[in-house]
Amino acid sequence: MALVEIDNLWVQYGDVRAVKGVSLEIPQGEVFGFIGPNGAGKTSTIKVLATLLTPHHGRARIDGIDVTRFPMVVRKRIGYMPDFFGVYEDLTVREYLHFFAAAYQVPRSQRESIIGDVLALTELTHKVGEAVDSLSRGMKQRLALARVLLHDPDLLLLDEPASGLDPRARIEVRELLKALQGMGKTILISSHILHELAHLCTRIGIIEAGEMVTEGSLDDIYQRLGLLQVVHVQILNLNDDLLGRIQAIDGVEDLEVHADRVAMRLRAEMIAAEDLLERLSGLGARIRMFQPEAMDIETAFMKLTQGKTA
Repeated sequence: MALVEIDNLWVQYGDVRAVKGVSLEIPQGEVFGFIGPNGAGKTSTIKVLATLLTPHHGRARIDGIDVTRFPMVVRKRIGYMPDFFGVYEDLTVREYLHFFAAAYQVPRSQRESIIGDVLALTELTHKVGEAVDSLSRGMKQRLALARVLLHDPDLLLLDEPASGLDPRARIEVRELLKALQGMGKTILISSHILHELAHLCTRIGIIEAGEMVTEGSLDDIYQRLGLLQVVHVQILNLNDDLLGRIQAIDGVEDLEVHADRVAMRLRAEMIAAEDLLERLSGLGARIRMFQPEAMDIETAFMKLTQGKTA
């Protein structure tokens, strides 16, 4: 059974329909990326799962539990991180985490140990005595992640966790999320930083104007769109005959010969880069370098969306 189940979800604010019939399943241990422009319905969907918003129609369940009927039970299984950080000017990092550990009903005898563990995971141990308000935005984001891990939730709901961060802080947050993925956490993450989701997520969903445009693995989406992938190859025994045989491989759209390599454009739905490597070896090509370019998630996003909002 999927850990997250969303079935025909509708969310309405007055006359505005923010979410229109979204359905989605997320298995245990998956990192699902929610992509869409502002106003697309990402935050509204996440707030329903976080039990902060009642849907107009449809159902959402976490671990089989209806989020609307049993919100207090669901809250023990989730860690929700909104796209802003509340200001706690008078609290130190230690006091902040103790406050939330108490709110999560972590037993008093275990709090110090658990707080030490989440501080170590988020690399904030050296900041434990400092005021929360004195932290940089990147450190506040890491502290927010430490907070939602205090009660060891099954599901993390992260709304724009890298929003407003400088490049170094974004990398630090991304590495932390990879560590959480390695620990088996299920993560739903929304972001505008599309290329970072490509490296992190097992599947993505693209939402626009409240409707799910497409969802699946990146390879699935690339194949549906017929996107081309570029592979750079150095072939030591390259000649006209070998070039002609390479061009005849199904899925090779075209070739561009450079002084030091051949750039091959592949149709993703017809041949994968690893299959091309096998075919080239079968043709007798002596390969010194084989370098596929990462396919561009921004291209997929632009081809699938029209810039509409709900």
